[in-house]
Amino acid sequence: MKFDVPNTDEQQHPHHHYRFWKAASTRTLMKLVWSLVRPYKRWMLIIFLAMLAETLMSIATPWPLKILIDNVIGHHPLPGWLSWMNKVFPGENKIEFAAVASISVLVMAAIGSLATYLDSYFTESLAQYVSNDLRRRIYHHLQRLSLSYYDTHQTAKLLSVITSDVSTIQDFASSTLMNILVDSLTIVGMLGIMFYLNSGFTLVAIGITPFLLLFVGRFKKVMKKATHEVRVDQSNMLAVMQHGLESIRAVNAFGRQDLEEDKLKKVSLETVSAALRARKIKSVLNPVVTITVAACTAMVLWHGADLVLNGVMTVGSLTVFIWYMNKFFSPVQDLAKMTSTIAQATVALERIEAILDTEIKVAEKTGAVNPDRFEGDIVFDKVSFSYTADATVLDKVSFHIEKGKRIGICGPTGSGKTTILSLIARFYDVTAGQIYIDGKDITDFSLDGLRSQIAFVLQDTVLFYGSVRENIAYGRPDATEGEIIEAAKMANAHEFIARMPHGYDTLVGERGMTLSGGQRQRIGIARALVRNSPILLLDEPTASLDADAERVVMEALEKLMHGRTVVTIAHRLSTIADSDKIIVLYDGRVAEEGTHDELIAEGRIYAELYNVQRSAGHAVHQINS
Repeated sequence: MKFDVPNTDEQQHPHHHYRFWKAASTRTLMKLVWSLVRPYKRWMLIIFLAMLAETLMSIATPWPLKILIDNVIGHHPLPGWLSWMNKVFPGENKIEFAAVASISVLVMAAIGSLATYLDSYFTESLAQYVSNDLRRRIYHHLQRLSLSYYDTHQTAKLLSVITSDVSTIQDFASSTLMNILVDSLTIVGMLGIMFYLNSGFTLVAIGITPFLLLFVGRFKKVMKKATHEVRVDQSNMLAVMQHGLESIRAVNAFGRQDLEEDKLKKVSLETVSAALRARKIKSVLNPVVTITVAACTAMVLWHGADLVLNGVMTVGSLTVFIWYMNKFFSPVQDLAKMTSTIAQATVALERIEAILDTEIKVAEKTGAVNPDRFEGDIVFDKVSFSYTADATVLDKVSFHIEKGKRIGICGPTGSGKTTILSLIARFYDVTAGQIYIDGKDITDFSLDGLRSQIAFVLQDTVLFYGSVRENIAYGRPDATEGEIIEAAKMANAHEFIARMPHGYDTLVGERGMTLSGGQRQRIGIARALVRNSPILLLDEPTASLDADAERVVMEALEKLMHGRTVVTIAHRLSTIADSDKIIVLYDGRVAEEGTHDELIAEGRIYAELYNVQRSAGHAVHQINS
């Protein structure tokens, strides 16, 4: 069966901001599910009509049996709403009544089966697209959170939310939610028929139901707590496995496989224990509900027999009533058992909301614009920054980087060097002060517009699983083949790429581990060249390379830096000695500023660091000689 996928808001407007509710409750869960299914109203109408047909066929099912017992085998007159059969079959031909009753069973089964098929098909389709939309909402939000969020949250736990918790909401939308609606319709319909048959008898039969629902309500709170513990333990287990696999080289290098396996064993057993505790609680519900239903059925049988013997009720009516009783308590049992599923979905919702309700700290302000191409003049005006409230990283830092100049930033570890680069690109927002590019506050620019004019080359270039071509063009997907190859040539990367089995179509292993450090850096430089941004930020681009690789990379960097404003972070001071200006940070402040020669002449922090490194380099050269 083919059908059109509705155009959801997420598909039309992928950057739409979504709002969720604070209190994680069953009502909140219903609101979330409704916000997700609302774009699929046509499908919902089909599902509702199919469910309504299912319910009607289910309610009508026992009536052919009643006609056979009371009107064909027995001698009772037909109910008033079936009196039309007397006109169709004059003389009350009972075998013809039996034939009509038998055919009606087949017709109702066919209608019910078709309705069930439509219900199942469109419900599953709805659930799949709902989960797709929800995953995209979460991922969309995660992509726009500041890096400070990822400083305090494990990736594995976020992945657990996107996969396991979204799957739980999907199951709720595809199965539980529709079952609740079908069961609710069935209960209402059957209650109406039961009151029609015998109102007093019906009140006796369902008298115990409120106590059952009260028990289920209290059970839900306990089940929710147990489910939450299971989810937390599952996330911890995923985090341990992800960390162990990501660090597999270090694990093997130090021979700590047993340690990592012990970590998994511990969290895995905790997950098992939590799951068994939840199962133990869940197992209590079924026998309680079963015994309660059995008690009600026994009451109906005993009192119903008395009514039949006294001529108050026919055998057929009692049969139909008992059938309805079983069917009535079946959805009641289902609703009770769904308590566990609802608890799981509520816990999943809480974890999803914890992400979606996280404030986007680095956000575009109203009226932010895409800037014209930058000239590259950068000013830090009394900039302060803290990752946490009790730890100041930068304290009233001020300096000016003229357009087209090369600036080196150095200082002891923890002095705030890398933070400078992060603030220029607005990965974080300043705590105080302003940063200006070409005389305008960078918060006046859209994030995409700002970052599109900044290129990075980091100490360890991140490569993505894909072809070499895709990695070079990552920052500018519309780059032509000629531009990609020219960038690779300028980055001194073309020769080694051409020697690869499939050239530019060669797949790079995860995180680029199939390439050497120098090769990864040169691909990173080619990526920056293709981007052709006026501002270039270099974060110790040669720190992890040997002398030969550093020489090749530095040649490529020289081509990349030409005509751009360049800010280079360096521990190895020889890489910034030729800079137009060097800024020395110490304890979060600008301690010195000047050219290499000027700072050497001052004989302070920079001169001391430079002399120490030169002495160490001379000693290494002597040893190698």
